[in-house]
Amino acid sequence: MGRVLATGSGVVLDLIRSGQATTRTDLVDHLGWSRITLSRRLNELLDASIIVSAGQLSSRGGRPPEEFAVHKDAGLLLAIDIGSSHTRLGLTDLVSTVLIEDEADIGFPEGPERIVEWVTQVVDYMLEQLGTTRADVHGIGLGVPAPVDTATGHITTPDVEPVWKGVVLPDLFTGEFPAVCAAERDVNIMALAESRLGWPDYRHLVVLKAGVGVSCGLILDGRIYRGWQGGAGELSRPAPPDGRQRRVEYVASGGTIRRELLSRGHSVRTSADIVSLASAGNDDALELLADAGYTIGDTLIGVVAALNPQALVVGGNLAEAGDPFVIAVREAVRAGVPDVAGAGLVVEQARLGDKAGVIGASLIAQDALFDPDRISRITRDAR
Repeated sequence: MGRVLATGSGVVLDLIRSGQATTRTDLVDHLGWSRITLSRRLNELLDASIIVSAGQLSSRGGRPPEEFAVHKDAGLLLAIDIGSSHTRLGLTDLVSTVLIEDEADIGFPEGPERIVEWVTQVVDYMLEQLGTTRADVHGIGLGVPAPVDTATGHITTPDVEPVWKGVVLPDLFTGEFPAVCAAERDVNIMALAESRLGWPDYRHLVVLKAGVGVSCGLILDGRIYRGWQGGAGELSRPAPPDGRQRRVEYVASGGTIRRELLSRGHSVRTSADIVSLASAGNDDALELLADAGYTIGDTLIGVVAALNPQALVVGGNLAEAGDPFVIAVREAVRAGVPDVAGAGLVVEQARLGDKAGVIGASLIAQDALFDPDRISRITRDAR
C-alpha cells in the first residue's frame, strides 16, 4: 500500500532511522520539500519525543549542521524468539540495543498459552530490574519457527501444531502490554538482524539457519523476501533411492546428527550439545557436522544460482561449531554454483551468533512502531 501521508512526519523519521539523512540540509535534499514544511515535521517529531537533537556535526563551512536521531530512551521494545525447543527474549531500547535478556527450554510445541505465561512472568522481572513498567513497552516483536502470513498474523503451514491453528500471533500479547506487535518467521528475523547489523553493506543475502531444523531467510535489495504465504526459504532435496523430495532437515540437521550420535552411544540432547562435543574434538561429532554441512551446502546451490546473492551467511546453532560445519557448506556451494553466481560470493559464519533472534525480533517491533504512516497519523492527530 502506498503512503497515505506522503509529506507526513513519518517519512522524515524513516530517513533519520535509516541514516540516509539526519540533518536539515540532507533531509531537504532527499525529500525536495521546503525548509518550512520540513521544520514543521521535525517539530512534530520532537514534540512527540520520537526524535531528539543529537548535537552538531563537523562544519562543512559555515554553521555546523544539527543532527537528529531516534529518541532511543523514550521506551522499550520486547523481543521474543520462540524456537522448536528453546526460547529467548529480551528488552531493548528503541534502536534495538539489548538491555536485558533471558532464555529457557520452552518451545513452540508447548503452545501459545504456556509461552505467554512464561514470557509475562520473565518480562515483569526484567522490567523491575530496569526500574520500568509494562507501560514502557511500546513495541513487541515475535519470531516463530513456522511460515507466517504477516498480513493476517496467521501461521500458514498446514502441519502446524494443533494448539497454534487459528492463532493471530500479533494478538497474543496485546492484552498484557499496551504495545504495537509484529510477528515473523524465526529465520527471517535472524536474516533481518544479520542484514542490518551484521552485514550492513550487503543488500542481497541468503541467511542459513541450521539447528534442529534447517531453513534460510532471503534478503533481496535489503528487504525480507517471504514469497506467497511466507513460505520462501524452505529447503528440500531428493532422497535416494526413489528420488522423492524430502525436507532437508530430515536428511541433514541437528536432529539427524543427534539421532546418529545417540546411536553411537553419545549423550546429546540439543544442537548446543553437538557443538560442545565437536569443540572437545570428538571425531563422530566432527564427521557428522562436516557431512551435514556438505549436504546442506549442496542443497543451497540452486538457491544461490537462482538469487545470485552477495553473501551466504551461515547461522544457527550448528554454525557455532565454526570451521567443521561452515567450511563444508562453503566447499559444497562453491563446487556446484555457476561462475556468474559464484564470482565474489562470500560464504561466512553469521556475525551476530545467538543474539540474532532477539535483535531481529526487536527490529520488526521497531519497524511496526515507527511505520511511517502510523507516525504521520499520530503526529498529525496530536497537532
